[in-house]
Amino acid sequence: QVQLVESGGGLVQPGGSLRLSCAASRISFSIYDMGWYRQAPGKQRELVATITSNGRTNDADSVKGRFSISRDNAKNTVYLQMNSLKPEDTAIYYCNARRLAPWVDAWGQGTQVTVSS
Repeated sequence: QVQLVESGGGLVQPGGSLRLSCAASRISFSIYDMGWYRQAPGKQRELVATITSNGRTNDADSVKGRFSISRDNAKNTVYLQMNSLKPEDTAIYYCNARRLAPWVDAWGQGTQVTVSS
């Protein structure tokens, strides 16, 4: 069973930065596509950024130029560097691991990010 554990969330002022980490275990990490999603109160979960097993990244328009996803296969960890944070970035951030064959779609427990003065 894949295990994903997020960390690094917290309270930050607008314009500040945070770095989220997601440590994966019980997984051949390097062959999985990884992603970060978020869910704000009363809203649906939405994609933030993804990184494929080959290192290709994709960012949501709302975070382009501010957030950056990366991975360290030696540490089985995916990161989300968040800069220039805005109050609308407030949400629970979830880590995702996905593989097509065989199908695997695993989620972490989430970490809260609150942007407020």
